[in-house]
Amino acid sequence: MATATTYGARAHARAQEGSRAEAMPVVPAADWPDPPCEAGHLVWAETVAGGNYTHRVLARGTELRLTDPVGDACAHLLLYADGRPWERLNVADTVKVQWNAYLGEGVLLLSDQGRVLASVVADTSGRHDALCGTSTLARNTERYGDGTPQSSSPAGRELFKLAAAKNGLEPRDLPPSLSFFQGVEVREDGSLDFTGPSGPGGSVTLRTEQDVTVLLANVPHPADPRPDYVSSPLEVLAWRAAPTPPGDPLRDATPEGRRAFLNTAEFLAARGLA
Repeated sequence: MATATTYGARAHARAQEGSRAEAMPVVPAADWPDPPCEAGHLVWAETVAGGNYTHRVLARGTELRLTDPVGDACAHLLLYADGRPWERLNVADTVKVQWNAYLGEGVLLLSDQGRVLASVVADTSGRHDALCGTSTLARNTERYGDGTPQSSSPAGRELFKLAAAKNGLEPRDLPPSLSFFQGVEVREDGSLDFTGPSGPGGSVTLRTEQDVTVLLANVPHPADPRPDYVSSPLEVLAWRAAPTPPGDPLRDATPEGRRAFLNTAEFLAARGLA
């Protein structure tokens, strides 16, 4: 189809309606094949290409499942309390408050206000990281020759900047992130040992405990020693559910977690949200 004229270009563009690429959002999300819940409950369905990013605002009580279909995805995650971007994921508090540097089922993702932004309710991967953050422009330029967002080897922080801008956030609003599907272990001498990808089919499911803004960058882990930029697609699905209720074992697993949920409940009650 000729596109040399405006009419031809318009006809060509309109002919693409209904086409699907390997990596793209599915709109409406209910059209996702084989959904993990009632199709009408899906609110987000997307495949994020390697070296790309996505973002979404999710209501309290939404469940978000990230899946690594091929085995070389690495989902770098940031969370913000929606409408209050100064309350955001605090990786240091997430680790030290729970006395645990390793992510997995039952871990709470905490803000710097001592409240729960999301909880990890399922994990079949076991290879995650709360210590290294994401890749940077300087590091990717050194390793791969380029780290700009438009290059073939974009850095995670550069992609986070784009996702942040689309939600009214600035580079100064980007704290350290978490990584899912590729992890590290701490050696006896304090150095870090890259454990590699978890393999095809691993997934992790988060439950939002407040309304949150989600930023995701799917890029290689900064500790990945492979010389090539290796990043496979990431599957993102989210559906309406409910926040963790009182009496749930997840809320009462530890004194620290119990207090974080109490802090969250008190804040939401004061705002008439719970």
